[in-house]
Amino acid sequence: MTVGASLGGFQEEVNRDPSELRDRLGGLVRFGVRDVGGGPGVVRPVLRELPSREILDEAHSSPPWEEVLVDRIRVMSVMEKSLVLEAVRQCLQEQNQRIGKEEAAAIQELLSTLNLDLKQPLEKNFLFHVYGLMLRESPGGDVVRKHLAGLLELSHASASQRAGIALAVGIAAATHMELVWALLEHVGRTKFLRAPHTSSASQGERHSNPNLHWKWVGSTSLLCYGQMAMRAQKQILPWVDNIASRMVYYYSSSSYVSAAAGGRVCAAPAPGPGRPVAALTGAGSPRGQDHILRKSFLSAAVMLMKALKRESSAQGYKFRQTAELVHCLLFALQKEPDYLVSTFRQKIILVIAGLSSLRPSLTPTVKSTILQTCFQSLYQLPPIESLRSRCPPPKSDPMVLYQKAAQALNLLLQTFILENKSMDEVCFLLQHTEPWLTSDRSEERERAVQTIFLLLKCMVECVKLTEEARPSVLGHQIGLLMLLWWDRVEFTKSHARLCVCLLLQLLVQQKGNVMEFIYLNKMKHFEEKVHKDLDVTFYHLVQAVDDHLTVAQHTQLILTLLRALSNPKHADSDLASQLLLMVFEDHSIKPEQVAEILQGLFQELPAISFKNVQQTVLRAVTVLGTQHTQETVEVLLSLCHPSERWVAPLWKALASNNQLARKVMTLLYIKLKLRPPQLLVRLSEQSELMSMLALGTIYELLYIREYKAIVHWAFAGILLGLLTQLHYLFELGVVESIPEPQEDVLDMKPLGPCSTCLEALKGLFWTTNYWEVFAYLKLLRGWELFGHVETYTEGVTLLARAMAHYDCEVKAVLGQAVICLKSAEERDNIVAILIITEFLNSQELTQYMTRKTMNKFLTLGLTNPSHLVRALSLTGLSSVLMQPKKLQLLRTRMLVLVDSFQKPEPKDLLGLMEIMGDTLHRMGPQGVGACSLKLAQRLRQLFENEQEEVRGGAILLYGDVIYSGGRKYQQALKGHAFQSLVPLLFHLADTCPQVVMKTKFTFLRCAILLNWEFRKQLFSKLAWGRGLSAESDIFMCMVESNFGSCHLFLLQAAVYLRSPHKNLKRTAMKFIGGILQDYFTNLCFYLKRSDMKLFRTQFEVLKQEQDSASRRFYRNFLHEVLELSRYVSQ
Repeated sequence: MTVGASLGGFQEEVNRDPSELRDRLGGLVRFGVRDVGGGPGVVRPVLRELPSREILDEAHSSPPWEEVLVDRIRVMSVMEKSLVLEAVRQCLQEQNQRIGKEEAAAIQELLSTLNLDLKQPLEKNFLFHVYGLMLRESPGGDVVRKHLAGLLELSHASASQRAGIALAVGIAAATHMELVWALLEHVGRTKFLRAPHTSSASQGERHSNPNLHWKWVGSTSLLCYGQMAMRAQKQILPWVDNIASRMVYYYSSSSYVSAAAGGRVCAAPAPGPGRPVAALTGAGSPRGQDHILRKSFLSAAVMLMKALKRESSAQGYKFRQTAELVHCLLFALQKEPDYLVSTFRQKIILVIAGLSSLRPSLTPTVKSTILQTCFQSLYQLPPIESLRSRCPPPKSDPMVLYQKAAQALNLLLQTFILENKSMDEVCFLLQHTEPWLTSDRSEERERAVQTIFLLLKCMVECVKLTEEARPSVLGHQIGLLMLLWWDRVEFTKSHARLCVCLLLQLLVQQKGNVMEFIYLNKMKHFEEKVHKDLDVTFYHLVQAVDDHLTVAQHTQLILTLLRALSNPKHADSDLASQLLLMVFEDHSIKPEQVAEILQGLFQELPAISFKNVQQTVLRAVTVLGTQHTQETVEVLLSLCHPSERWVAPLWKALASNNQLARKVMTLLYIKLKLRPPQLLVRLSEQSELMSMLALGTIYELLYIREYKAIVHWAFAGILLGLLTQLHYLFELGVVESIPEPQEDVLDMKPLGPCSTCLEALKGLFWTTNYWEVFAYLKLLRGWELFGHVETYTEGVTLLARAMAHYDCEVKAVLGQAVICLKSAEERDNIVAILIITEFLNSQELTQYMTRKTMNKFLTLGLTNPSHLVRALSLTGLSSVLMQPKKLQLLRTRMLVLVDSFQKPEPKDLLGLMEIMGDTLHRMGPQGVGACSLKLAQRLRQLFENEQEEVRGGAILLYGDVIYSGGRKYQQALKGHAFQSLVPLLFHLADTCPQVVMKTKFTFLRCAILLNWEFRKQLFSKLAWGRGLSAESDIFMCMVESNFGSCHLFLLQAAVYLRSPHKNLKRTAMKFIGGILQDYFTNLCFYLKRSDMKLFRTQFEVLKQEQDSASRRFYRNFLHEVLELSRYVSQ
């Protein structure tokens, strides 16, 4: 008998006992049921596996017998319907207690009576289905309310029972929506809120507590709302927000959810690689109970989405509960275990994708939460091999399940794109893959790259972007993909490159350039083909990236590569540096990018762990500096204080190329000259002046080895720049206390502007090996003159004198001074004329500039607004070099002065020495000839003068005299200087500090004149040495530089054993003792008998001295003297 046969025989069944009819109908629950194990009565619905989109697209279909049955019901009387309903109700109440062969036979007999000969097994919810149809076709609200209330009173413990109840309720709601809604609201208030949802009840409590009957009423309610949505048809839109809100309510109010979510279903916490899934699921309830609730909620959500997709007008409806539903689904997704056993992940993501397509569009915050949670749920799964071993029985293939979930995820991303076809949306989606692209786990990186690749491939082939947005963050995302080009997983490595090609194709599509699109497509195919076999260079792809990105995107790309430099993995850090170098070498950097790039590099530089990476980065800086020298220098100046440790490597990188280094130094000099007037400079801005930054940088570069040759090259410019800068600082009033020489200690405080300028001036001479000039000023305390505006000109004069004396870059400095003399700035004129007038006292000046040319510049100075410049110009015009006839006049005058000086008691000895010194200076290196020897002899006699001023003046003037004899008398003066070494050495112990300082100066000048081997080391000891160690070093330097003259030093020192000055006598004894101990053999070889006899005579005097120290010295060294005498006499 067919299903479409008449139900006419059903009339006679009305008069039968309702219980009999109930028994016959009870067996119909077996229709369509397939036992899958788990014991009698444990059944599970069979769900046909569908591709991702089919799960939501599957249309609702009624069983083939429903239409016939509905027709029969509609022709039934009210009494007949009432009897049938009562019979079905009783059957449903007792079906779990009485299902056997007798009931099955009764059902078949009833079916025969109803002309329904169904040979196949009946599905178990057949009875619920019939019950729902009967209620749907019943017009009486009271009847429907009564039976639905009784239906909901049934047990909710069985999954099939919950599904059947929901089916019946949903079918009935098709015509009684408001009644069903009110009934479910009543159940929710009276049963759901009182149901024992907690998982803490013991097993005994579950049997003894009658309220456990309602334990899963919330799950049933969720299914009811889903079925209501499925059966609502045209009514769905007016009711959809109410249904959705109740679904959210039942799911979020359950203790299994609220215990884990803190009482509400909220947005997912920010995920990331390495964060375990279990940490997001909570730990409040048994997994099985939680699974039931999630399964019901998901089923209801699937049914809701099917209903909405079936309703064409849903696209124009504005939904209010979308975000709340999404949050519940995301929480359910978080509760999934970290292995794959079902299609839950796939279904949840598909429902979310469906919800995402509804109006209004989801907010960026909600979309961000969706992406974070979905990515975490999939990407954090263990590797497929591990999943296969962890899946509980019965096992499903994890690979198949993962692929289905991945397809659903791809569909979700496509949904987002279709909602907003713009590059901004693409970047928004890619932005959420960043934690996974940078993960330490290879499978997470691989999964993220695969997702990106599938999305971009779909977009290139099927989607046309509607907006021409060019978000800068795209550069960052391309950079992340480029950093995977050396990944150890071949799939990740190759597809990361393909993703970059696809992104470039999207950019080209936006422009509408067909030829470029074809080129990039060929490049993509080339990548696909080549990288299957070997890893080839990707320089061509880097070039393509550079060509198609905007300036902002390109900057973000570079910043991403810079941040990867500090990666603790060598391969990743090395790749970032190599890519960075490629980008720089491609000449793609624009001037406006330089600042941000160098600032980013400066931040990352300290964190780079590998030397070769740092070297590559510095090579890139060199390339950048070559292309944009001015911008690079300006940015480096503004990065930090010039003394900062990590800025030095950047400056060094700019010195690796000689031509580039010259440009850098030239720019620094130009920046040093940028000096706004005092009135335009606020006190708070003084330290930020470009000239201040350039000053500090020049100071630091002086001590960088790579800049040594460049500093030599730019010596004159740097010198004049520093001198004028110091004058400028005085103009601004930026004057701080400069430490006195005795305070030269290690000080970690940063230098002030004046101190920095002065130290740079000192360093310029020291680092360029013009240490003689440095020493000249140091030992005369000339550097201190630069510390005060009142003595500034004296300092410049003394410095120029020292430079002229030692021929220190005179030609270059003279040329620079001439340029400064033409400047409109008074400070430049002052410094220039001070240097020029002092250089005029050097006869070598004529080698670099003619008298005529010099006369022209000096005459120009006479018209200068500055009184000082005019006066010095006049002084220069009257110099010996400009007036050669004055030389003979000065020589004649000098002879008269020497004669007066040699008198036994000359008047005003100090004044006389001062005049002679000034005259010698004006006469230049040609000097006074033969009378210089007489003057030197007379001055040495004054070394022992009682007056400190006289001793000091004589010693200081002696240093000038030994250089004033000209070439003819130079050798004789050297001999005289040699004879004065011991007296000068002993006066280093003079009681007067001023005499000691002048003695150091003259002693060093003698050493330079005699061309000692360790002159620079000697100066260091004279300038900064203290105590016995310094004395010993000076003694060693003197003796070792004159190794064959120890005996002469001994005889010279012996004279001082009779000195009335205790300190000289004591120094002589120490000196003699040192020679006797350390150079005894040398004395034996060089001393003559007459010399030895003279020495012993002077030595024996000590025996009779009243001074205990003298007698002790005599006793201590008597044996050595006798031994020496014996050897010399042989």
